Amino acid sequence: MRRLNSTPHHTNGFVLVGFSEWPQLEMALLVVVSIFYIVTLFGNSAIIILSRLDPKLHTPMYFFLANLSFLDLCYTTSTVPQMLINIQSHKRSISYVGCIAQLFIFLGLGSTECVLLSIMAFDRYVAICQPLRYTIIMHSQLCQQLAAVSWITGFSNSLVQTVLTSLLPRCGQYQIENFFCEVPAMLRLSCIDTWVNEVEMYAAVVVIKVIPLGLILFSYINIVRAVIRIQSSEGRKKAFHTCGSHLLVVIMFYGSAISGYAYMAPRSSSAKLKGKLLALFYGLITPMLNPLIYTLRNKDVKAAVKKILGREQEQ
Repeated sequence: MRRLNSTPHHTNGFVLVGFSEWPQLEMALLVVVSIFYIVTLFGNSAIIILSRLDPKLHTPMYFFLANLSFLDLCYTTSTVPQMLINIQSHKRSISYVGCIAQLFIFLGLGSTECVLLSIMAFDRYVAICQPLRYTIIMHSQLCQQLAAVSWITGFSNSLVQTVLTSLLPRCGQYQIENFFCEVPAMLRLSCIDTWVNEVEMYAAVVVIKVIPLGLILFSYINIVRAVIRIQSSEGRKKAFHTCGSHLLVVIMFYGSAISGYAYMAPRSSSAKLKGKLLALFYGLITPMLNPLIYTLRNKDVKAAVKKILGREQEQ
């Protein structure tokens, strides 16, 4: 904790406390997070490149998956490099502008992912429940419009919350109890009543998280009904396999994000640690696992990899 007290220029910015209360854990995190971050960059970049190079992957499913991979790349990069620099250099300061920019980008990307996951569920719903009309309904123009809606909705929500949060007076408070700038941690720095911001934040949670989650559940209820009507066991297996990857990603992302709200105002040291580890899970672990979940048993992606590697060997 002595390092925090000696951090300079806090009056012009903030101090990201991070995991400084657990120095031994920090050193382990430096190694583990660095490895996970490299895997995240490689895995998500591979999906984007494959979906562009292989014509067989030019489908709505892989279009949205490429969007998700690009989003996850930006999502992790908005927080992890700063965290690694802070652990290594022990200078935990971040400028005011840098903190606000990080808050806007991280929140915008997280909100976008919530909407994008619901759109991907709709895509699977159409593919299984309306297979004969799938290519007619999910045409390229609609896919681009749906992707644009997810990005615009996510960053519109982020803009509102970032502006409201940045206007709050801090009255000398500058230590953020996390490894990145986020709304709940910054609300705790305010020296005035933040009920307006909290009401707006919970309203945003309903719009950005609860409603998309409801749409995902609605899609999967109809998917299960359609799959039950499939007579062949091979057909049912293929349908569940198609949706299983997306459903697992949804459970991991929403589960960790929603669990994080239980630790928004931690009182004990153990509660603080759990909250920060949950933030690390949905900010790094989930983006790292997404490409593995989608591609580990995916024949199309494996075929695309072999095809591209075969070209390189021929050249």
